[in-house]
Amino acid sequence: MRRVVSLVPSLTEAVAVSAPGLLVGVTDWCTHPADLGDALRIGGTKNPDVRRIVELRPDLVIANEEENRAPDLAALRAAGVEVLVTEVRDLPQALRELDRVLVGLLGLTRPGWLADAERAWARAEPIGDLAAFVPIWRRPWMVLGRDTFAGDLLARLGVRNVYAGHADRYPRVPVEELAAAGCDLVVLPDEPYRFTAEDGPEAFPGLPAALVSGRHLTWYGPSLAEAPMVLEKALRAAR
Repeated sequence: MRRVVSLVPSLTEAVAVSAPGLLVGVTDWCTHPADLGDALRIGGTKNPDVRRIVELRPDLVIANEEENRAPDLAALRAAGVEVLVTEVRDLPQALRELDRVLVGLLGLTRPGWLADAERAWARAEPIGDLAAFVPIWRRPWMVLGRDTFAGDLLARLGVRNVYAGHADRYPRVPVEELAAAGCDLVVLPDEPYRFTAEDGPEAFPGLPAALVSGRHLTWYGPSLAEAPMVLEKALRAAR
């Protein structure tokens, strides 16, 4: 049995659900599944405790090029630890990376939830042709820009990110510009910033606000199987 450390919450869930017992280390942000057994908490995604990870003697550390910092990954490699860095910019790439990690590297039988996710998204239909912007932070306001996994999921559901052509992947945009963008709705996820009915929609009076699950919008793991239904319900509720 391989010893795995995951530095990515969605990959933590993918491994834990598919092969309980492989994980020996996870981040402080790894919240699913609720029971991660004896896996040690090794810090955040941006500030993992490299020394503690090395002491766990993992056979593999799973990371992501966006969620984790290159210097931390370089330090792990310098200590002789094998590090796999995933890249996820859209749904097909997410499914390929999950196959690569779970089946290709960990040698697991392809999990049923992965096939369920493929079928769920193959059946997903657009709810319309809606223009939107998607804040991920405030103070300062930041939104989804180009080449994002979340933006691709929304596009498959008929929600067009008006900042998808921006030069930056997560541009800072003044709230006045967002309010004047002429969109059909604003999509407000509950992570990384926890937007709520009381914190977010008031900045855009008169604009329908879709409060969506950040886990279903940004995580690539078992949540993908129910994400089309969960996201569609939230988007329709805003109209």
